[in-house]
Amino acid sequence: MTPTHEPGDSEASPDPAQPGTAQPDTGAAPVRHLPGHIAAALAGAGGPTDSAGQPWAGRSLAGDDAKIHNFEDDDGAADAGYLAAVARLADGAGDEAAVVAALATARVFVPILAQLAEEGEGAGGLHADKQADMALVTLKAPDGRTAMPVFTSAAALEAWHPDARPVAVYAARAALSAVAEGAELLVLDPGADVTFVVRRPAVWALARQQEWTPSYADPELAQAVGESAVGFPAVRRVEIHPGGGIASATADGRRLPGGGAGPELRVVLYLEDGLDAAGVQSIVAGLNDGWARNELFAERVDSIEVKLQRAAP
Repeated sequence: MTPTHEPGDSEASPDPAQPGTAQPDTGAAPVRHLPGHIAAALAGAGGPTDSAGQPWAGRSLAGDDAKIHNFEDDDGAADAGYLAAVARLADGAGDEAAVVAALATARVFVPILAQLAEEGEGAGGLHADKQADMALVTLKAPDGRTAMPVFTSAAALEAWHPDARPVAVYAARAALSAVAEGAELLVLDPGADVTFVVRRPAVWALARQQEWTPSYADPELAQAVGESAVGFPAVRRVEIHPGGGIASATADGRRLPGGGAGPELRVVLYLEDGLDAAGVQSIVAGLNDGWARNELFAERVDSIEVKLQRAAP
């Protein structure tokens, strides 16, 4: 997926609890909130960890330990572990779970854009000058969902939008911000040679700093899907496989077996002979309803496609 930036995508949320929301004019200066990922980073500043999630306990403030944050000597290059995981994916020696695992410890750049506020009448009837607010950038995926772009290198971000300000964070912090902003997807390096999409269950896993298993390789999910078909005698067998949307394409046309936007999970239903169209529709509708109410399914599945097969006699 190679979504493009749209000017309206970086506008403030209408939810008054969300960062960047305009406040009603009460005669006082409006409250200006920080973008979600910056607020999340600063939230740890007064606690047991710093903005990068590293513990303060036992830390010296002398010599090399006196650095303000973990990225002072950062040269802006992409994380070597992430690049290696993507290379193994391209060679067929790795999978997308390994790419997400590499992101768990990687530094990424989140783009921030300045938005010019309209000048007008301020508090007490005084003229208010134009002001610029910093806004978190979001994208619209082809399926209409909100995605947050992040970049593995400063060069990739600059090539995508020269006016964007890069904010260095760990990918787990970026995922936490995406969840807070209502984004279901992280898009790694949009417009670059390799664009990798991290889907909602993996975004949640990154934010929680937990290991992620793709739905199509999840034995617990396979068991749950099989159990969901018990009440449908015409379903002889159920299998799960990678969906048709997990693959992604590089700029030069190569196909990677991962990093796509979905559908990620293919459920194959093996049905007995003799069913008419209404019977098949009833089975699929019933299964879909059961899956929608299953917590495990809702948490671990981002998108699904159902394929029907005739069961062997």
